[in-house]
Amino acid sequence: MNRKIAFGAAAVAAAFLAGTAWFAFQGGGSDRFAQCRTTTVAGDLGGPFELVNAKGETVTDKDVITEPALIYFGYTFCPDVCPLDVDRNASAVEILEQRGQIVTPVFITVDPERDTPEVVGEFAEVMHPRMIGLTGSAEQVKAASQAYRTYYKAHPKVDDEYLVDHSTFSYLVLPEEGFVEYFRREVRPEQMADQIGCFLDRL
Repeated sequence: MNRKIAFGAAAVAAAFLAGTAWFAFQGGGSDRFAQCRTTTVAGDLGGPFELVNAKGETVTDKDVITEPALIYFGYTFCPDVCPLDVDRNASAVEILEQRGQIVTPVFITVDPERDTPEVVGEFAEVMHPRMIGLTGSAEQVKAASQAYRTYYKAHPKVDDEYLVDHSTFSYLVLPEEGFVEYFRREVRPEQMADQIGCFLDRL
């Protein structure tokens, strides 16, 4: 009887180990960034996009994300939230620079009607000398927004002025890995830099 119990236990253990090995092989147990993550996302997030840079050139995600990038979707006419969020991102990038780690800040407009290539270029340059400002057609912006599951909706115009509601997440994207983490707007620059640094240390 004891032999049968022992044999059964051994069989269960073997099955468990085999399952664990399969899980690890599939990638479930090989997330080198696991200890850096504080958020979870169901399904894929991020992906290819085609937009227009400050020079009026059409660029893709491959052209833009050539090194670790911190992406934010907003608009330059935003009266309060966007400037604060983008400045926070720029501050985090500067902290990382002081530590010898380079991240490219990227600003993608959700208001292509007013945010021309020149406008997003000037805004990006003011916020950080290495920030990349991107715009595009309404269709291009929508496609990029949908890839990152962001939300935006323009209010009705009043005397040709209007606000745009939009989500306020910032996204860390790595060239070979794609999207790896997002940050809420309450995260401070130092916290953001520390967490981004955790990802970069594991590249």
